[in-house]
Formats: sequence, structure tokens, C-alpha cells
Amino acid sequence: MGFRCGIVGLPNVGKSTLFNALTETAAAQAANYPFCTIEPNIGRVAVPDPRLDRIREIAKSAQEIETQIEFVDIAGLVRGASQGEGLGNQFLANIREVDAIVHVLRCFEGGDVTHVEGRVDPIADAETVETELMLADLDSLERRVPNLVKKAQQGDKEAKIEASVLGQALELLRDSKPARLTQPKDAEETKALARAQLLTGKPVLYVCNVDEGDAASGNALCEGVAAKAKAEGAISVVISAAIEAEIATLAADEREAFLADLGLEETGLSRIIRAGYELLGLITFFTAGPKESRAWTVHRGAKAPEAAGEIHTDFERGFIRAETIAYDDFIACGGEAGAKETGKMRSEGKDYVVQDGDVLLFRFNV
Repeated sequence: MGFRCGIVGLPNVGKSTLFNALTETAAAQAANYPFCTIEPNIGRVAVPDPRLDRIREIAKSAQEIETQIEFVDIAGLVRGASQGEGLGNQFLANIREVDAIVHVLRCFEGGDVTHVEGRVDPIADAETVETELMLADLDSLERRVPNLVKKAQQGDKEAKIEASVLGQALELLRDSKPARLTQPKDAEETKALARAQLLTGKPVLYVCNVDEGDAASGNALCEGVAAKAKAEGAISVVISAAIEAEIATLAADEREAFLADLGLEETGLSRIIRAGYELLGLITFFTAGPKESRAWTVHRGAKAPEAAGEIHTDFERGFIRAETIAYDDFIACGGEAGAKETGKMRSEGKDYVVQDGDVLLFRFNV
């Protein structure tokens, strides 16, 4: 499945620079003025996973195919966006379509980049964006919930479910809290909340954009963002968009040395992806054969038939069983044949919960 992240923030905080670097493309125009990104630019990147390299080597596959993450660079938001200011309406429409929000915050002082509000305060920036999202959600729910309550009183079961969970979200918004703090009481309410596509219901990953010198350890501004994220149940990472842009120009064999010189162990892309997986509760499973070794993404807790459905709907519909090898066993046994011989390949049924790193072979009949 992969996942889709919308890169948002105030104008001139480094969104498009980061997008260009992460997708290793110049598709987004990075410039020092508001609204340089008019249409949402979309870029897909492979999710780096060294486990897939090992699996391919052992399986002697002709090729390997990584799972992908999609980044959407969305036009900068300004105060008043919920009322249509700037490119507000377009911003709000684009953000409804993503799985998670990557909120870029300026955490560097000085430089010749003009801040749209004339100051450097990442917490205030985050609150400006979130306030606009909350106002948009509040306007939407204040129109929807009373109608749902009326239908619920008339015996409409679906309206009753929606009125309950969206009513809770409305109360949170009236209390200046995001809808993602809503606590559905069951699976039906969870689905109803998801269908509502509330802007503040999206998981948030805060990206602290720092100067090169702070890329390894962050700074005081980043610490404030980290505290805010922790209080909200969100996640924050520290990245230098300038460094990421430079990494994007280097040959693959030069990047490791460049990162080491800066005291970094991995690229910002890797940190964002790992944080995104944690935020959305995603895991990776693998398939391996002579033609290809491939990585696939599912939600944590997914059962075997659902994982099979990521490959093809027929696999899920006609699911019989999943021949399963844990990643560590696949490596230790030298692949599928060795796992079979040592009893490390298991035959799992419909109720099996897929684990991160599982190497799976699905048996099905349609």
C-alpha cells in the first residue's frame, strides 16, 4: 500500500526545498516568496530497507522492488486560510487527500529567507496552521452534526454512530483541540470518523528544519517542538533541508561518507519514513522468488488474507494459507529451502497476524 504524506507549513519554511531533496527531483520550484508552489507537486520515492537487499541475494532474484512513499508538496498556508485567504481553499482540499501531515517548521535563525510573519517561532507557526485546520473542521461539523442528531433521533442507525463520534470531535474542536484526540468506542465509530476526512484528524509528523550545524543534535527550538509533539501524541524529527538537497546531488557511494562527516548516520528521508511508519502503525512484509524480491506495506495487526490482498484482490478472495518464514530465520537458513528443512517455514491460516519482516508465500484458489 505505501502511504501518502502531505508536506505543509507556512510559506518559506523550506517545504519545497525538502520536497525536492526527498524526491531527488526539481519538480517543485523552490523560491524565497510565498506561494511558489501553486499546484501540489507529487513525488514517489522507494522506501529504503536493507532487509530487501539480503532477501534478494539469498533468493537470487532477478530484481527487487521496494515499497513506496508518496510526498505531496502543498502550497503554503497563511493566517485566514480557513476563510479562503491566500490559497486556503486549495490547501484545505489537497490536505484531505493525504494519510499523514508532514508539518515543516522553521527552526533556524538568520539567513536571507524571509519569514511570512517576520519572526522565527516554530511553535507559533505550528499553532497558526493547526488553528486554520481546526476552524475549517469546526465550520464543517457545526453544519453536519445537528443534521445527524436529527436523523439519529428518527431511528437512523448510521446517523446515530456518526452523531456520536463526530459530536465528540466537535466538542474537542470547540475546546481548541484537534479531532485526532477523538476516542471512538468501536470499529464502526472508527470508520465513521475516518469517512469524515477531518483535517485535524490526520496524524502529524513535525519536521524541524535546521541549519547544517544543528542537523546532528538539533537546537533549543527543536526541543520545544519535540515537547509539543509528545504532548499531542505526535512525532518530531530534525532535518536540514539544505543538507538533504546536497545529498540529493551526490552519487550513492558518496553519501555515506558525506553523512559521516556531518555526524549523521542516515538521511532525512530514512528518518521521515521510519517516523511515518511508526505514526501510521505500518509494517513491511516480503515476497521472494526467482523473478523478484519485493517489499509490501500493511497496517500493524493486519491478518494474512489482508496482506495477500495487497498483492492482488484474488489472493485475498481465494486465500487458503500463507507459507511464512520470519526474516531472521530466512537469513539464518539461507532461504526458503533451508527454512523448510529446519522446520522454520510455518503454514498459517486466515487468523494469522502478519509480523514485520515476514517472508510470505500465499496459497489461494479462485
